Amino acid sequence: MIEVKNVCFSRADGSQTHTILNALNLSVPKAEHMALLGDSGSGKTTLLHLLAGLLQPDSGAVKVNGQELTRLNEHELAFYRRKIGLIFQHYQLLECLTVKQNIMFQHKLNFPTQNADEFDQLVDALGLAHKLSALPHQLSGGEQQRVGIARALLHHPHLVLADEPTGNLDLKRSHQVVQLLTELCRERQINLIMVTHSHQLSEYFQNVKTLKDGQLD
Repeated sequence: MIEVKNVCFSRADGSQTHTILNALNLSVPKAEHMALLGDSGSGKTTLLHLLAGLLQPDSGAVKVNGQELTRLNEHELAFYRRKIGLIFQHYQLLECLTVKQNIMFQHKLNFPTQNADEFDQLVDALGLAHKLSALPHQLSGGEQQRVGIARALLHHPHLVLADEPTGNLDLKRSHQVVQLLTELCRERQINLIMVTHSHQLSEYFQNVKTLKDGQLD
């Protein structure tokens, strides 16, 4: 479960301070999926970074599965981030590694023992089994994003945060990627929060919120 209580976050710009989030509250039940809409600069990515423990609020509390992130030290936050899944707009694949190596890279660092059956099931579900020896530049944008999804889900995270994961894809591939992502997270009972500009893609989600003027509608 995700709980955000009275969170404020501001950013300094020279002599001025801009309020990004203003006494924001959010509650997302365990395993529920939420789409986060809002204009550019509204604070969607900031909220995701707070949930990932990459930023700390000026005030308020951020709690994930009973763990209050605002009370963790840097070592504890690093350990927390190892247990969640992050999916980015720009894929962030290592060009010198194959698809299989990209999927396994972070997993091997954090979880030295691997489950071959789980890996095979995941790449089959994502349609990547025949691409495991390919390099990123040999893949389409949709395929690269599916590699990012596999990398995020392999270690069975309790939470996946996706920041505009279809921003570089056409509409058809965007629907394919979001459908796969939501289905896999539903099967694995994973909390999913996805930032998007698309009202069409938000239809895949049980819960849709819009961030405006520092608060959620």
